[in-house]
Amino acid sequence: MPAQPPSALQHHLQVGPGDVGRYVFLPGDPGRCERIASRFDNPRHVATNREYVTWTGELDGVPVSVTSTGIGCPSTAIAVEELVRVGADTFVRVGTGGGMQRDTSPGDLAVVTAAIRDEGTTSHYLPIEFPAVADLDVTSALAEGARASGATMRLGVAQTKDSFFGQHEPERMPVAPRLLTRWQAWVDGGAVCSEMEAAGLFVVAGVLRARAGAIVLIAGHHDRRPLTDDEREACDLDHVIDAAIAGMRKLISADLARDHAEDARGPASPADGGPQP
Repeated sequence: MPAQPPSALQHHLQVGPGDVGRYVFLPGDPGRCERIASRFDNPRHVATNREYVTWTGELDGVPVSVTSTGIGCPSTAIAVEELVRVGADTFVRVGTGGGMQRDTSPGDLAVVTAAIRDEGTTSHYLPIEFPAVADLDVTSALAEGARASGATMRLGVAQTKDSFFGQHEPERMPVAPRLLTRWQAWVDGGAVCSEMEAAGLFVVAGVLRARAGAIVLIAGHHDRRPLTDDEREACDLDHVIDAAIAGMRKLISADLARDHAEDARGPASPADGGPQP
């Protein structure tokens, strides 16, 4: 990556070194950042620029941040690139998506294990044959957090798309047959939800050797029928935020335990493959 002065602010996010923690929540909607940050200890607003809003605080004494990505993979890729440049290395997408299976209901949570790259951004990073896969440690922590929160949760693959209306109103598109055929293939293959950022997050994080996971509130039916009033009430963002916070706490705890264990072991001996004299 290009060399930058230590005090340089990132062009899009307007954050610099020391402004964000290692661990970052990534909602799409800027309006959700303060809501997530309200769960932090000592939250403070860091920057607002374009679709990017950043807050920083602490969870269990460890610096954490939240940065909005806007809608879609292009702006998500920019956010991840710039956050890594200022020291972040662990990301959790906290968002919403449409259901794709009959046995999911509005208000359920999906912990995304991998994403279908039905978008264009990641082809500028890796050939399409390369899978968009979430980090196993982050995914496991999010699954534990979701279970601990009491939410109905399932693990599975998400479809990441570029067109919101291509999903919701495919019949009116000039390429309707292609959209409908591919959608049915994703459903038949077991994809659990449709959203717009996970593939970009997973691929860019992987290229940058960062960790990423995603947890999504299912806020629609597999057949796109309208929600009832009760179903709208079930789609409470607090459910996915609380699960994401719980999952991040578990991840932080596991990281600290591993770091302490490594410190206690000390440097590896030559017999263990450590440095030779």
